[in-house]
Amino acid sequence: MKSLCFSPRTASFSISRQSNSPSLSTTARRRFSQSAIVQAIDAAAAIIMKWDAETSAYAGVTSLFHESKREAMQFIKSVNELQDIMHLLVPDQYSGSEKFSQAQRLMQIAMKRLQKEFYQILSTNRADLDPESVSTRSSRTSTSMSDYDDDGSPDDEIRTAGDSITELEDVSSTVMSDLKLIADCMIASGYAKECIRVYKIIRKSIIDEGIYKLGIEKLSSSQVNKMDWDVLDLKIKNWLDAEKISLRTLFKGERILCDHLFSSSDSIKESCFAEISKEGATLLFGFPELVAKAKKSPMEKMFRVLDMYTAISEDWQEIETIFAFESVSAIRLQAINSLVRLSESVLSLLTDFESTIHKDSSKAMTPGGGLHRLTMYSMDYLTLLADYGNILTDIISDWPPPAKSSLPESFFDSPVSDDSPRPAISVRIAWLILVLLCKLDCKSKHYKDVSLSYLFLANNLQHVISRVRASNLMYLLGEEWITKHEAKVRQFAANYERLAWGQVFASLPENPTASMTGGKAKEHFMKFTSSFEDAYSKQCSCVVPDVKLRDEIKASIGTKVVAVYREFYDMHKSTVGEESSEKLFVRFSPEDVGNYLSELFFATVSSGSSSTSSSTSSQHHRYMRSLLRA
Repeated sequence: MKSLCFSPRTASFSISRQSNSPSLSTTARRRFSQSAIVQAIDAAAAIIMKWDAETSAYAGVTSLFHESKREAMQFIKSVNELQDIMHLLVPDQYSGSEKFSQAQRLMQIAMKRLQKEFYQILSTNRADLDPESVSTRSSRTSTSMSDYDDDGSPDDEIRTAGDSITELEDVSSTVMSDLKLIADCMIASGYAKECIRVYKIIRKSIIDEGIYKLGIEKLSSSQVNKMDWDVLDLKIKNWLDAEKISLRTLFKGERILCDHLFSSSDSIKESCFAEISKEGATLLFGFPELVAKAKKSPMEKMFRVLDMYTAISEDWQEIETIFAFESVSAIRLQAINSLVRLSESVLSLLTDFESTIHKDSSKAMTPGGGLHRLTMYSMDYLTLLADYGNILTDIISDWPPPAKSSLPESFFDSPVSDDSPRPAISVRIAWLILVLLCKLDCKSKHYKDVSLSYLFLANNLQHVISRVRASNLMYLLGEEWITKHEAKVRQFAANYERLAWGQVFASLPENPTASMTGGKAKEHFMKFTSSFEDAYSKQCSCVVPDVKLRDEIKASIGTKVVAVYREFYDMHKSTVGEESSEKLFVRFSPEDVGNYLSELFFATVSSGSSSTSSSTSSQHHRYMRSLLRA
């Protein structure tokens, strides 16, 4: 109910709005004389007609709110009072009177003026109503009171921040207040349609322009599929930036502005925000779905897909808050669809990655038993995947465990087991490494020299372990996994030593200091010389890229060869005979043997093995592309 108190001195109404209902009691209506109503209409006519652009050239070129804020407030007050008078007259005998018709004409003129003012303020203050300015000002306003000390005094930093508020922000606040006054007046007067039509036209153009400037455009699936990866990758990078900016400034700012201007009507603010934001937001959140459906290789696509999934999932709470209205539920649904498609793409790409390892049929072996390109590429890939551990956990939590039937039974002494309590992501990563190790085991059999096959396995497994230790893979796989596979490296290295240097070990007596005849000593010296030369000639081209593993292998060989040979050499060198005989049978001193061994495993390996140069890295990627497209 609206309570009206008429003042005969001012011929105006003092209005206290307690309800949106336009009805007045019969008793209240009878309190006003016809002359009082006439005076009130005439008072409203004075200011309304002054700003009628059709009868006043001045009004046609001047903004009411810009020219005089005081007069603008009086104009709004007069319109509100005129509306109340019309509500008073409608059920009475005055509804068909000349004064009622005059009031209607005045209201139409006033609404036309306010519609023009609304348009002018919106269009001339685009910069002041920029969504970023609105959202920033709102954030500062909402946090300013919470940043005070317990005693009510702001910290120095808060005081400094408050002092630095720019004049532009003050202008933005004033403009928003003016627009709200006009919107409230037009809506209360029954002219909501005219008001929101102006608002939607201008504000939608701002949102659409913002989306365009952020590089978001309408694309079809076929267009995305036909794009070169470099072009699509650039668009994805741009989208990742645009998603943050548009959500935190563009749509958030528009939601704040709508809520403020149309706070008197939930349906109007919902309708305005929906119509203004729907097209741009749908374009924004529809792009990831197109990328997810695009047919690109796992190496190129995986990490961009994960980046987009991360962006949407991390901002999901803000998406739900900004687009909370039922009328924009399609935007939330589009964001959800993109998340679903992106997660499906990740699962598909992981399957493709595993298939890529399985399909690697190259038989060309790495010279010297060094690192295989498949090992380096796979660990690069898995190391990067581990950086998305939390996201991948969400994506693959319900994914069925891997089918073990695709690998030999002998490989299942790993932590991948059906009753494992480990997270799904840990099981999946352990499985992919297991697939890689199985493939490397098959490749090792292509070496004609069995000892070299074991060195190959030791080198590649050591590389896997090193990459695990130096990345987030360590947290996914755990120390137990690392310890278990380090034992396998030692086993491979021991097998290499036994097969590559076994003849050298066997050429020396079990007890090197035991007495023996000169002939027997000559025989051992000759066997040692022959076996050492043969072993060294074969092993000097071997490579061990990992420093720690290289030192461990050389130390182990040195202990078994140099130390034993030194004891034998010191004890039996003199029993060989004259100096000429000594030179004939004793070709190496212990120092010579040590020096030769110290030079092992440093061989330069051709491209395709352990080189880490940028050119070789590029070859790795080309190599994997050829597998993926096979």
